[in-house]
Amino acid sequence: MKTPSGVLVIGVGNPGRGDDGLGPALIEALESDAAPGLTLEAAYQLSLEHAAAVSAHRSVLFVDAAADGDEPCLLRPLAAGGGAGYSTHVMPPEAVLAVCELAFGRAPDAWLLGVRGYDFEPGATLSEAGRANLARSLGVARQFIAAALAPGPRES
Repeated sequence: MKTPSGVLVIGVGNPGRGDDGLGPALIEALESDAAPGLTLEAAYQLSLEHAAAVSAHRSVLFVDAAADGDEPCLLRPLAAGGGAGYSTHVMPPEAVLAVCELAFGRAPDAWLLGVRGYDFEPGATLSEAGRANLARSLGVARQFIAAALAPGPRES
């Protein structure tokens, strides 16, 4: 197995459901931050197939909208768990990490950045408050990426 390296940032959500698109919107905002070792991906939802890409990286940041909680965002560590149940509709990051451990023998250092959203109605665009939280969350994501790409082990 190839030695894991770099940082993967996965923005999860459906842009056609208002603030549910905050994860992909953050990925779009980070596209100008291209750096060696940084991989960006937007996805409507996590799936079993994400485990291969996740396991190939030293650190992973999952970004998703949060319907409640801290503003503008909450950054928390993740661990493999919740079983490796497979669903075509709901696969939380912890389950992706569990599949990494089962299939690849390891899971990366993984974190969740939950960006606070408010309007999740079909057909809606990002709310004004959601956009403000997104702008403020970019700094948190950039700090995470800089620390994770720095030489040596990442401090939690």
